[in-house]
Amino acid sequence: MSLTKTQIRHLRGLGHTLKPIVIIGGGGLSEGVVGELNQSLEHHELMKVRVNAEDREERDALIEKICESANCELVQRIGHIALVYRPAEEPVLQLPR
Repeated sequence: MSLTKTQIRHLRGLGHTLKPIVIIGGGGLSEGVVGELNQSLEHHELMKVRVNAEDREERDALIEKICESANCELVQRIGHIALVYRPAEEPVLQLPR
């Protein structure tokens, strides 16, 4: 799944007012957190994830691992917040072409 620039811009606009749904702390990415991510993405499709890691490289690695394990796309990352997207089995969000 690859998003176009138009789709990313649309999703960023939709995600602007969202609050982080999942917060990943010092314990890192466990199976329980991945399960919660999958469940939340299936329900919301677009969501913010807060990653509480000390340095930038650690945050980037954790965000990449989140996208891999939850099979989602990173739309935007600002500081500790990542906006991720994965279409649901029955998509609610309509993306521009």
